Amino acid sequence: MGNPKTTTLLEFETMLLGRYSLSSARTGHLDRSAYTLLSRLHMGGPMSISQLSEALGLDTSTVNRQTAAMRRAGLLDRIPDPDGGIARKFQISAEGTRQLEAHRADSVQHLDVILADWSPEDLSALVGYLERFNTDIERYHGRPWPRE
Repeated sequence: MGNPKTTTLLEFETMLLGRYSLSSARTGHLDRSAYTLLSRLHMGGPMSISQLSEALGLDTSTVNRQTAAMRRAGLLDRIPDPDGGIARKFQISAEGTRQLEAHRADSVQHLDVILADWSPEDLSALVGYLERFNTDIERYHGRPWPRE
C-alpha cells in the first residue's frame, strides 16, 4: 500500500484534474457524461440501457435520462439488437460521431498546447502511468474499458 501522504496528494490532484475541461465551446461542447457515453459506444458498439449502466457504473434511471436527452439531441440512435436479443440497443449516430470526433480533436489540440514543453519521454511516461492507473481502477471496480 502507498504512503498515506502520497495517496492523499494523489487524491487531491485527481480531484483537480476532474474539474478541467479540455474542449472549448466552439466544438458544440459535449458535457462529460455525453462524451463518456458516446466514447463507450464508439469503442464497444451498440449497448442496451442495462449494459451501459453496468459499463458506466451508473443507475439505470440515470442512463435512461442521459440516453433520452442524447437521442433528442440527435447523438444516439435506438436500434434492434444486432445479435437478435429482445432489448433494443443504442448506437452512436452520425451526428454523435461528428461531435465526438470534434470534441476529441479539440481536446487533443488543447493537450498539445499544454504539453508543448514536455519531453517525448515524459509524455510517454505520463501516458503509461495513466493507463496503468485507469486499468487498476477498472479492475478494482470490475468494469474494464475497451481500448484501441
